[in-house]
Amino acid sequence: MSTNRSWTHANQSYLYAWIKALRFRLESLYEGNHTAQGAAVGTDVSDSAVSETTEWTEAEWTEPEWQEAARPPALLTLCQLLRLSAFERGILMLCVAPALDPTMAQVYAAVQGNPPRPYATFNLALRCFPHPQWNPQWNELTPSAPLRYWQLITPVGEGPLTTQALELDERILHYLMGVTYLDPQLESCVFWSSAPTVLTPSQQALAEQIVSAWTRQEAGAPLVNLYGGTVASRAAIARAAGQYKGARPYRLQVSNLPRETELRNRFQRRWEREAALGNHTLFVDVDELSLQEKPAFLETFIQRQGGRLLVSSDEPIRLAQRSVLPLEVTRATAEELQQLWRQVIGEDIVQQIDGPFSAVVGPLISQFNLDPSGIVQAAEKVRQAGHGAAPLNEKADAQLLRSRLWAACREQARLRLDDLAQRLEPVATWDDLVLPAAQMQTLRAIVSSVQQRSQVYEEWGFGQKSRRGLGISALFAGGSGTGKTMSAEVLAQALTLDLYRIDLSAVVSKYIGETEKNLRRIFDAAEQGGVILLFDEADALFGKRSDVKSSHDRHANIEVSYLLQRMESYRGLAILTTNFKNAIDAAFLRRLRFVISFPFPDAAQRAEMWRRVFPSQTPTQGLAPEKLARLTVAGGNIYSIAMNAAFLASAEASPVTMRHLLQAARSEYGKLDKKLTDTEVRGWT
Repeated sequence: MSTNRSWTHANQSYLYAWIKALRFRLESLYEGNHTAQGAAVGTDVSDSAVSETTEWTEAEWTEPEWQEAARPPALLTLCQLLRLSAFERGILMLCVAPALDPTMAQVYAAVQGNPPRPYATFNLALRCFPHPQWNPQWNELTPSAPLRYWQLITPVGEGPLTTQALELDERILHYLMGVTYLDPQLESCVFWSSAPTVLTPSQQALAEQIVSAWTRQEAGAPLVNLYGGTVASRAAIARAAGQYKGARPYRLQVSNLPRETELRNRFQRRWEREAALGNHTLFVDVDELSLQEKPAFLETFIQRQGGRLLVSSDEPIRLAQRSVLPLEVTRATAEELQQLWRQVIGEDIVQQIDGPFSAVVGPLISQFNLDPSGIVQAAEKVRQAGHGAAPLNEKADAQLLRSRLWAACREQARLRLDDLAQRLEPVATWDDLVLPAAQMQTLRAIVSSVQQRSQVYEEWGFGQKSRRGLGISALFAGGSGTGKTMSAEVLAQALTLDLYRIDLSAVVSKYIGETEKNLRRIFDAAEQGGVILLFDEADALFGKRSDVKSSHDRHANIEVSYLLQRMESYRGLAILTTNFKNAIDAAFLRRLRFVISFPFPDAAQRAEMWRRVFPSQTPTQGLAPEKLARLTVAGGNIYSIAMNAAFLASAEASPVTMRHLLQAARSEYGKLDKKLTDTEVRGWT
């Protein structure tokens, strides 16, 4: 028989011994007061196992003995953890007895001289346990006493308090029987993550520091504040520390906390009770909601929450009424991450790589901000499935392995962002882009900055001089169709990164604080992969900036400042596009790393666009780029004309000719409310 099964059997035997003693005591009460009516209790009384006992006196009451030395019974553990007195323990067992032995209800009714009252009451408890050894106190019946404070029992019904039925909480009954599960009343707000906990050495050291603090202050565990880093890394550290002494770490869903004070207080007591009985820890991410969205009671809830509590936040928190142990979660070092990659990829593959391992994972470490569990999932996918190819079990090419890992990391980073923004599939390359030399040079400088930032920031020390302005931000300004979005696609292709377009006109909200909330969700989700964020139509936000004449003006300016602040700290590349550069304050322009003006293309540039606009597979005949360049339209319009002409030619089963382009140009000009002049189309057909 296993140890746990042996304890379960002994624990339940202990409870039934308690019920046996209670039955004997209640029979004695009944027989002492109703000698002539003994049969009224029922045959269960006279036939009970304890009826053979000689006459019972107050001094002879003794609780059942516990034989198992290693682990006390659940009843005694509960009483110790929740500080129940002997009298309160007796009341609790009066409520437990009918649940385990239904015949006890008849005994209760007979002793109380009232057949409709076959349940435990405070009055019955006061009669059953009057002896000084129980030391019954009236204050132990109040809502602030442990029995009712911890919601172990609840008086129900009408009439005086002492005659109301005492209802036992079902969770407590199961606990006393040795069955453990999460209280159903907590399931909507707290959950347990079964995700494997993978930590770097520095993160493991933080988890051990937390456990050490709890060990030193067992009686009053300090509130631990994990700040900085990513939410995922803070949660992983909390899970590791939360398993202290076999505990199970739970996470609080802040958004589901009851708003009503009474319901919230009941929840808080329920959790404290559950944490004590189950040896649980609680992880709370206070930044789960935006600053404007955080309920006012959240700080009070945290300060009053007992037990082992871990609070996650971007910045350190300060509480007036509770001591806080602040621990900063920093990004793992390159050496730690390289060692983790080596571990999860496996030495069998690492040893076969035809080149230095740092060349494989160095770019991954620089670009992606995956937490250890994300690294494990990415590497496992590549190792087992070869990321869409044969498993990596033979001679491993360093470049091939890196490209597969890169693709797996990109997939990991997409998981959160795909629901918040539109992912664009970039198809444009440098050959598709027609811009002046200065603009092309700046675009290549952006690519170089993204690729070399690890060396400049970390190896050359610029990141140590200042943590501000390390993000790579750019403003693309120019009229519609001048190549702003295409340039973003070219950058994504050159860097092998995902490109997400965010429509700022949809992100900006008239409700105060809502815009920052939307922006924060996007940046937080994008951090893992350092993707390229393209904020389209930045005029929707920057155009709101004005002199402060009202609270709405002030908050509009705060929204702009928040966006620029996040762009400065964002690990990836963030691009703003605008049609009106002059509408943006010079002070904001200084906070952007790159500013590129996209001019309206001249005739030579338009001719070059016409030469490149048709794919090599498209059949053409007699096209004259110099004549087509007389159309005064931007690159976006040139593409639309070319594609519409292709549809016209395809319908006729002929190559694309100047005649098709003339028809498509007239349609495009009509869309633009422009008149196609004879000068522009002279000599086309």
